[in-house]
Amino acid sequence: MVVAHVEQNTSASKNRRSMSKKKARTAANTIQVDGDEEMSLRVIPPLNSNHTAEDDDLMIEVDPTPALEASSAPSFPALPASATQSALKSETRRIPIPPHRMTPIKKDWINIFSPLTEILGLQVRMNVQRRCLEIRTSKATTEIGALQKGADFVKAYALGFDVNDAIALLRMDDLYLDSFEIKDVKTLHGDHLSRAIGRIAGQDGKTKFTIENTSRTRIVLADTKIHIMGSFQNIKIARDAIVSLILGSPPGKVYAGLRTVSSRMKQRAL
Repeated sequence: MVVAHVEQNTSASKNRRSMSKKKARTAANTIQVDGDEEMSLRVIPPLNSNHTAEDDDLMIEVDPTPALEASSAPSFPALPASATQSALKSETRRIPIPPHRMTPIKKDWINIFSPLTEILGLQVRMNVQRRCLEIRTSKATTEIGALQKGADFVKAYALGFDVNDAIALLRMDDLYLDSFEIKDVKTLHGDHLSRAIGRIAGQDGKTKFTIENTSRTRIVLADTKIHIMGSFQNIKIARDAIVSLILGSPPGKVYAGLRTVSSRMKQRAL
């Protein structure tokens, strides 16, 4: 009786184990998602089984939804020039004019007034009481940086540059102004300072013209202040030559260095 009872228990336990194994296999193959959808998982077969690529194709389910098309960059139309301007308030700039440039600006007023209004579309007026030139944007202004270009043009004229040279700042984007004093290079007083200025200018302005033509810049000597207008690289060439003259180098040595630099610039241009 005892043996028969044990056999029944063993057979019942075997049945339970087989049922639990079947449930585990079905649970491994499918997972319930939200109680309705089922997601199939890929079962990795053992190494010794006869598993082929066709079985993989059968086991992988293809999503019925079509693949998303490759999205390209959106294209928007260009904004009009009027949209970039503030309709409520116009920008204004005041450029102070030195006393010694008041008379020249009266003579060249037409040449200064015309480029600012025709090329940049700015409004211009001369404030005699404050001794400054005022410019502001208007409805005719189309360029965003027109106010800054106009201010650079007037500032260049106020520093002593010719009108025809200053107009180049309006028509070219890679021109800049650089200013420094002789005392920034070397502290000189009395006759030593006068001789340094004389070395930079040269006899009848020969040295200054040579530096300008070689470096393709424009130079203004205003007492102890030196102003240079040109591109970034050309300003560096002219400044190095002027610094050498201030430090006491003879003009002949500076000419030789400028010849070398000009030959290199011609080779680069070719």
